[in-house]
Amino acid sequence: MIDRHRVLRFRMGAQQLDRDGGGTPADTAVLDFGVQDTGPDGARWALALRGVDVAAVSDEELVLLWTLRGAPHLYRRGDAGRVAAALEPYSEADAAKRVFDASKPLKAAGIGIVEALDEVASRMRAIVTEPTVKGELSGRLAEELPEPYLRFCRPCDAIHMYEQPFRLGALRAGLELEPGTSPPVLRPLPGFAKAAADERFDLVRSYLRLLGPATPKHVAEFLDSTVKEVKARWPEDTVEVRVDGEARWALAEDEAALRSAEAEGTRLLGPYDLFLQARDRATLVPDKARAKELWPVLGRPGAVLVDGEVAGTWRPRKAGKKFTVAVRPWGGMSAALRDAVAEQAERLARHRAVALTGIDFVSD
Repeated sequence: MIDRHRVLRFRMGAQQLDRDGGGTPADTAVLDFGVQDTGPDGARWALALRGVDVAAVSDEELVLLWTLRGAPHLYRRGDAGRVAAALEPYSEADAAKRVFDASKPLKAAGIGIVEALDEVASRMRAIVTEPTVKGELSGRLAEELPEPYLRFCRPCDAIHMYEQPFRLGALRAGLELEPGTSPPVLRPLPGFAKAAADERFDLVRSYLRLLGPATPKHVAEFLDSTVKEVKARWPEDTVEVRVDGEARWALAEDEAALRSAEAEGTRLLGPYDLFLQARDRATLVPDKARAKELWPVLGRPGAVLVDGEVAGTWRPRKAGKKFTVAVRPWGGMSAALRDAVAEQAERLARHRAVALTGIDFVSD
């Protein structure tokens, strides 16, 4: 039997959130899986929390791609071809799950989902020969593609492509996202070619390595896939463990580390940090009211992570030249812990290249 505290400490260590420095993109495990880049405290902040000196990492070393769940993720540039291979749909059923509501009109028209993704990629590749704003590319595709690929967008009062085939088609087309652009700008990825499959980038294995122990359902929900497809690709070298009475699986090579995990440290996780993306939310935050606070429908806060446990939430507040961090603890905070949180807030301010003007500890 393994309790949730040990699981969370294991994940903290597996994701190198206990590393205080000395990390590089080459030895940072989460870059195998992709680091989601959503919001101002996105991928580069996530890397900084894992000990990487991001100021010394150039844009040429990293590449931003639309990948898992259609979200932008950061990877090592040299891994783009292997990432593309790992993200290849497992089957037609898997591809349909990934594109959500776009699958229905395509199926009705007798168009295979993988075939549709290839068609979108081919059109994108022909259009994007230089940096191109998403809206311009979307408009061109709406002119070229037939009706099953398109939908009416009420907010824009216009006809667009369905969003998920658009996003998932971009990497197939060999396109990357230009960092720091809003609206997004796509550009050709130099020298792109899909490489052979590589176990290090296997999506199911990566989930177990970084967010395990887990069930096939957890992995399927994270990947926007089906439990059947995930089970068909379940690694043979897993061992069953029981987490607070529930049967789950871990990679055999991780079992010893899981049972002895003691990772420590205080971190201000961004709202979409991988640690918070695990699909067993009740393991991360058993209290339903607190879970609702951490994962609202809109406007997620960041999480205060202390020795693997979420100990509260935080939000940045910027007004003119003033930058403060509002922290809502879940329970009492010792003076030492408040000092550790303050140190992390200072670190965040340096990362954002602003001066921290205050920390507000907000009680319930």
